[in-house]
Amino acid sequence: MTAILGISAFYHDSAAALVVDGEIVAAAQEERFTRKKHDDGFPTKAIEYCLEAAGLSPEQLDYVGFYDKPFRKFERLLETYLAFAPSGFLSFAKAMPIWLKTKLFHRREIQKGLKGTYKKRIIFCEHHEAHAASAFYPSPFEDAAVLTIDGVGEWATASYGFGAGNQLTLTHEQHFPHSLGLLYSAFTSYCGFKVNSGEYKLMGLAPYGVPRFADVIREKLISLRDDGSIWIDLSYFNYCQGLTMTNDKFHRLFGKPPRQAETPITDPLYMDLAASIQVITEEVVLKMARAVHAQTKMDNLCLAGGVALNCVANGKLLREGPFKDIWIQPAAGDAGGALGVAQLIWHQLLGNPRKVQQPDSMKGSWLGPVFSQEDVNARLDKQGAKYTVYPTDEALCEEVAKLLGQGKVVGWFQGRMEFGPRALGSRSILGDPRNTSMQSTMNLKIKFRESFRPFAPAVLQDHVHDWFETKPDQPSPYMLLVAPVRPEKRLDCDAELAEATGIDKLKIPRSQVAAITHVDYSARLQTVDAERHGRYHQVLTEFHKQTGCPILINTSFNVRGEPIVCTPDDAYRCFLATEMDVLVLERAVLRREEQDQTKLARDREDYLKKFQLD
Repeated sequence: MTAILGISAFYHDSAAALVVDGEIVAAAQEERFTRKKHDDGFPTKAIEYCLEAAGLSPEQLDYVGFYDKPFRKFERLLETYLAFAPSGFLSFAKAMPIWLKTKLFHRREIQKGLKGTYKKRIIFCEHHEAHAASAFYPSPFEDAAVLTIDGVGEWATASYGFGAGNQLTLTHEQHFPHSLGLLYSAFTSYCGFKVNSGEYKLMGLAPYGVPRFADVIREKLISLRDDGSIWIDLSYFNYCQGLTMTNDKFHRLFGKPPRQAETPITDPLYMDLAASIQVITEEVVLKMARAVHAQTKMDNLCLAGGVALNCVANGKLLREGPFKDIWIQPAAGDAGGALGVAQLIWHQLLGNPRKVQQPDSMKGSWLGPVFSQEDVNARLDKQGAKYTVYPTDEALCEEVAKLLGQGKVVGWFQGRMEFGPRALGSRSILGDPRNTSMQSTMNLKIKFRESFRPFAPAVLQDHVHDWFETKPDQPSPYMLLVAPVRPEKRLDCDAELAEATGIDKLKIPRSQVAAITHVDYSARLQTVDAERHGRYHQVLTEFHKQTGCPILINTSFNVRGEPIVCTPDDAYRCFLATEMDVLVLERAVLRREEQDQTKLARDREDYLKKFQLD
């Protein structure tokens, strides 16, 4: 037996992943255990979980891999600061203490994190190698082109190459400071959202605007070349030398200062900028993919890196790009690098053969902790909760489908936790997509987030083409592709939409499944099939049987500012503190009206205070 632990840490979304004899055994982000969103500390608890899942101790590991080369990254930081000196001094002064204390001493931190008992080899790969490995090795393709795009690794901001058999070769790189990921993050920051977490919000805001600044961005900020590389005019940006992403020249270009975070989005400028940078991003991704196809001549493409989480661009690439099929790592960001380095060691370093699996070898990305019904019941009893345990899956799913059809919002906690940023039916909140008020209700009363944020549909695989404009039987199990709602399922509301502006468009029902249809008639799909999704497929099938609708709303089980829930205790606390109607923990069903109302009120206040919500 060969056990390989992969680690990502110290930058964004720390995580651990364990590969045993080539099989992905476990993977999880540290944030799920510490309850600190995007936790970038050493993933002590994630490592403990991975080892426990495999029944191993640290000394039984054969290799440990890290998803980055810290000295090369430090080299880039120093060269950048020197190039912009003295203007980068404040940024330099802020960054250096943590580098000199922790980030330059990864071996020490890793050995300490493994309780000092691991004495074998620690391997460091390049950041984009880890991304590429996480994309290719679990994919369903024997061979494929590989494209990775993010903010920045050591020096690379994008890279491409190909994988064949057990070998992965990267042939081209785009280097810092010219970065599509950082460009998108700059607009994220300017529009009032947090970098490295608010990019989803910017993508969701884009359809409310008009891309009237796309030409300005092309003319002033970015040059896109035939080979897919980009050049950015750094005189408009501050990310190389400062503590902000944009500067006064950028602000003058668009006529206003950055939007203040957490303020209402009423100015169409920020919506139009979101729409504009989204259009540019799609153009760049498509251009890069075409260049990769021209170089590799391959039919299939694997994607990873933070930009690969832009599901709107992914959907356009699948529909309009040169590749017959694409596969995207569901943990495409930095967390997935932990998985990538472990697989790179197994295949590339050790030379072990690769066995391609269908539909892929990610196990649905359900790689986190699981809890038995006995454990769930014991935890609920300790809390004094009132619940009913259903004797069979059939009885459970029939009841839950009925509750959903009555307009109830259901917390759905089943099986192993998902690895990556998306809830995929294990730690999800479910709702009826036909309910025209459900989007605003779930955003404001359950998620405590901006009302404009769209929700994703979970749709039965056999019915996806009936409702969405996709390739027939095109799977999207990881919620990483956007597709338009079919015209025959839309409502005749073009005149109303033409008169509405900005967020007011949200009030106009646009299809028969209004709660998952964005203002541009798009939806971020998750396809659900019996082979992969078990009880989740069963409840959706029952909902279809009862209502004639093969779709449910699926959003992550958390509130704004909190990571997705990990344990039954996390789920119970979230249920108590929100206006969720029903909580399902395996086969245990809790109804809100049956709980202690005094406890509900007290816990809600504590919860909101913890996550600084109101």
